[in-house]
Parts: sequence; structure tokens; C-alpha cells
Amino acid sequence: MNVSQSFKLALKSLRTSKMRAFLTMLGIVIGVAAVIVIISLGNGLTDMVEQQVEKVGITQMYAYAWGRGDGTTLNLDPQQMYDLIEAHPDVFDGVTPWVGAGSGVRRDGAEFEKTKIYGVSEAMYRPETGTTLDGNTLSRGRYLQYVDVARRQKVCVIGAWLEQEAFRGDALGKELTIGGVPYTVVGVLAREREEMTEGGSDDVVYIPYENALELTGSRNVTLYQVMAVSRDTVSQGKALIADMMQNFYQDKDAYYIETMLESVNMINAMMGVAMAVLVAIAAISLLVGGIGIMNIMLVSVTERTREIGIRKSLGAKRRDIRSQFLIEAGTTSAMGGLIGILLGCLLATGIGSVLGGMLLEQLGTSGITFNATPTLGAILVSFGVSVGIGVLFGYLPANKAAKLNPIDALRYE
Repeated sequence: MNVSQSFKLALKSLRTSKMRAFLTMLGIVIGVAAVIVIISLGNGLTDMVEQQVEKVGITQMYAYAWGRGDGTTLNLDPQQMYDLIEAHPDVFDGVTPWVGAGSGVRRDGAEFEKTKIYGVSEAMYRPETGTTLDGNTLSRGRYLQYVDVARRQKVCVIGAWLEQEAFRGDALGKELTIGGVPYTVVGVLAREREEMTEGGSDDVVYIPYENALELTGSRNVTLYQVMAVSRDTVSQGKALIADMMQNFYQDKDAYYIETMLESVNMINAMMGVAMAVLVAIAAISLLVGGIGIMNIMLVSVTERTREIGIRKSLGAKRRDIRSQFLIEAGTTSAMGGLIGILLGCLLATGIGSVLGGMLLEQLGTSGITFNATPTLGAILVSFGVSVGIGVLFGYLPANKAAKLNPIDALRYE
């Protein structure tokens, strides 16, 4: 028989014993479906992380200047950081100090004690993307500009919750009091979360960082958010900042620098390891399925011993018998692989929708999606592995059938 005839015989055998064939394929079905679901969910999580990073910016660096912690007043002045940034325009794209000025905002006698006040520079806003470095967008007005920071003008940008509570949804051009000084609202951020709460991420005020330093009564800035020109200059930028801080503090424990690129690479590496472990666990089902195929093929060889003897007596060679049983094993596992792929795609889509909705609701981020759609690569690999498992575990029964003595096989009852 040729390959086509062997394949037709294998399909006939599957149709004849449907329940036995299904139970034989069950391990392959479960293993392939599990692998597709795991890979699809892993790809969905990776894509969601990349979307979040893309929204914030992969070229960002965070430089923490904690100081020596020995009671000295050795503090890095913001101008020193600006001098470094300006000296390397091919590496850096901008910097904004982050100054936490506490809380406490007043409007017409009402005090908002939980409203957080932050001092930043104009570099906090990226005109090319229309978002801040934290991924927030403006709903109305403008963001802080260079002239506001340079002249220490009394202007601010507020969050959506504060606008709603303090100005009843109409804050542009109106004033609120920060540290006893009136500030004019020039911009309002779009709501970050569906459910806004007091003291939450939508209850904030951004003012020029020099104004915030005046409120704190100190020149100490503990955090600088730095942007590199591109992904390729991130490592160089980190090294330059580290050298400057080391020369200033003479103490490696006085500062810490992390990059968004390193964080993303670390997250992806951890997710890759977790996915590999889960796929390996799911692959156990494929191993069980392979053993099931080998077992049923051994039974099939025993049941068809006389058929093998007749074929050999008519001139069939060992390779012909071996190929017939290998094709039957491969067909069985391939059918199981196809059913597993269909089941895996359905489960991945369903679980992805539910899990994605829960994740996005918990994170509360807008503009981020979660798609656990199976990739063509995962489907092809799963199908190839399922067929390979069938052929691999079917070889022993096929080889046993090929080595049967035709005379003994014809005498078999």
C-alpha cells in the first residue's frame, strides 16, 4: 500500500472504533489545548505590558537621589542635573524633577486635605504624543510650559476629581490656594480611573517644581525623571547619570537609577520563565497522550497479527509494515492535535475575555487592551508536536509489527 492508502485505512480504523480513538487522542487534545491557552494568555499579558510601557515611554529613566543618610546636607541641586542633560543633547531628551509638596489645597473656604501636590517641569508633558510621562492626557487647557517654570509663575494643572469637587466641572482660569498662595488653573487632566476617589490618582495638582521647592523649604529633590533620545541611548544615559551622582556623593548607596527598558526586559524574562514552566507542565499531557497512542497501537498490532502475516506473505517488506503503522499513529495524534487546537482557540478567547476584563478593571487604565488570540506560530508548533508525539510513540509498535515472522503471524489465533 502507498501512503494514501495507509492514510485512508487509518481514518477507517478511527471511524470503526470512535470511542477508543477518542480516548486514545484525549491526552493529545488536552495537552495541545493547554499549550495554546497558556501561550495565548502569555502573549496577551506581554502585549498589555508593552502597551502600558509604550503609553508611558520606553526611553524613560528614574534617578533616585537619597543622599548619604548620615545627617549631612549634601543634596544634589536640580541645576546640576540640568547641566548634565544639556551637555549631552545626543543622549538625553529632557528631565523633570519630582518634588512632593505634601497636600492641602483650598478653594472658597473648602479644604482638600488629601489632594497631593507635585512639582514638575514642562518636560513632564510630551507634545508629540499629547500625554504626560505618566501616560495621562489633557481634557482641557494646556500643561505647564517652560516660561511657567522659569518664572515660577503661579499656575497649576489639576486632576479630574479635584475639578469636579472644587469647581463643579469648570476649573479653567479659576483660582485655588496652595500654601496660602493663589494659583490659576491652566489645565485639567482627563480622568485616569473610571471610579474617582478623594486622594486617588485623579486628586492631584501639578505646579512648577521651583514653586514646590519653596513650599518644602528645601533644595532637596529625591527623584528625577529623565528621557533618553531613543532606546539605543538609554544605557549610555544611565551610565552618565551614575557617574555624575557617584562623583557628587562618593557613595553608591546614596542614589539608584532604573530604566523603563530594564524593567520591561525583566518583566518579559520573568513571564517567559513562567510560561516555559506552565508549557512544560501542560506538555505532560502530551506525554500521557503519546503513551496512550503507543498502548493502543500495541493492541492494534496484536489484533492484526494475521493481517500482517498475510501482507508479508504477499511481498510486503518491513518498511511497508512499519510505515503503515506509523501513518496510523501519526493520523491519530494529528486528529487529536486538530481537536486540541480548536478547543484551545475557543478556551483562549473565552478565558482571555474574562481575565482581560478583570485585569483592566483592576488596573483602571484607559487605552489598554488585552487580547489572548492564539498566534499562527503557536498553532503550527502545537500541531507539529502532536504529530511528532504520535510518530515517536508509534514507532515501537510499528517496529514490532515490521519484525513479525510471517509464518508465526499466519499461525496466530
